[in-house]
Amino acid sequence: MAYIFIFGCFLLLGVASSLAARTGYRGTVCDRSDGYEVPAEVKSDPGLRKRANDLVAFWCTGAAVLSFAPLVPIGTVIVSGGGRTVGTWGLGVFALYGLAVVIVGAYPFEKIKSLGRGGRRT
Repeated sequence: MAYIFIFGCFLLLGVASSLAARTGYRGTVCDRSDGYEVPAEVKSDPGLRKRANDLVAFWCTGAAVLSFAPLVPIGTVIVSGGGRTVGTWGLGVFALYGLAVVIVGAYPFEKIKSLGRGGRRT
């Protein structure tokens, strides 16, 4: 049962990251209806808008790829019908890996906040 929960969490994280990356590729990160909250400086400057869209597209695509990767080993354990297990250390590794994926996915949004405060720093 725990494996199905872990599988679902990584699948949900991958879908959410993919949708965020899609927003970046479409160039609608700064739009009020489709995008996210960004500082006014980023909304008004075309260069910063492009940078914000590129950041979200790149980093959220990376987070999506990283979150879909563990679906294979977890799916193998689920499909085996109990013939295989993941030990406590393995579950700890999955938890740390999930934390790393969340950090990768959250990075562009924190970077966009600093773009608004600090100008064109990269």
